Amino acid sequence: MPRIAVIGSATGQLAHSLLEAAPSEVMLLGRPQLDLSSPDTVKAALASVKADIVVNAAAYTAVDRAESEPDMAFRVNRDGAAAVAEACYRQHLPLIHVSTDYVFDGCKPGAWREGDDCNPQGVYGRSKWEGEQAVLASGARAVVLRTAWVHSPFGNNFVKTMLRLARERDGLRVVDDQHGSPTYAPDLASAILAMTTRLVAEPANAALTDIFHLAGAGSATWCGFAREIMTVAAQCGVRSVPVQAITTADYPTPAKRPTNSVLDTAKIWQVYNLVLPPWQDGVRRCVARLLAGGRNREVKW
Repeated sequence: MPRIAVIGSATGQLAHSLLEAAPSEVMLLGRPQLDLSSPDTVKAALASVKADIVVNAAAYTAVDRAESEPDMAFRVNRDGAAAVAEACYRQHLPLIHVSTDYVFDGCKPGAWREGDDCNPQGVYGRSKWEGEQAVLASGARAVVLRTAWVHSPFGNNFVKTMLRLARERDGLRVVDDQHGSPTYAPDLASAILAMTTRLVAEPANAALTDIFHLAGAGSATWCGFAREIMTVAAQCGVRSVPVQAITTADYPTPAKRPTNSVLDTAKIWQVYNLVLPPWQDGVRRCVARLLAGGRNREVKW
């Protein structure tokens, strides 16, 4: 396996999952050594490690706060991404840049393909989309990898929030008119590791560098996602509460979410022979590991 420089924090869901899956090959680069909000730190940080490939798993992901902090969102997600891509180009390193389903407006009735027009509706989505454009224009040998609705046993995410709220409340009210593809971070990490091996081993294969979608197989609404979490929790013998379906209008947020951001993953199957397990399988493994407690020191219960 190649030596992989992963840009991100040890508490980040994907960065942590990559480190956990390949501790001998992954080198984490995070603040203060490499800070995407200070792009001038990027070149020196990447030059300081002997890597074969770079995975940019860091981003400004506070979707609602981005509406009031657009400068910071763009500094990290656009300018920081551009700095990483430029450094990779100059140091002849292939790059996997992780992006998001929020680059789409959600108006398409079916699953989104890589070539569909992007029309992000909020600051977070726009900053990530402009980051994609910067990466693709950099000249680096780069993959833009869009994913969605990431969850894991660590970091902050929807699964952990639902389990916590179920301990505090007698019922949950969750939006049922937004559709997406829940993705278990350890599954995503395993696929990315397979991609790094191909990218390093096949430098002349131009088909490997493009925009790809990768997410848990199938789709759900946030309400369906929450109900699956409660079902698994009950099967594990812990508190489970009813989940009431509500509309987006019932739960207004500063940032507009796409109504449909389900990702079509046929292309990455055709090129990399990669497909993730059904999203429900990821939820089962995530909840079981969270409830197991001590197997991950970062999980607080």
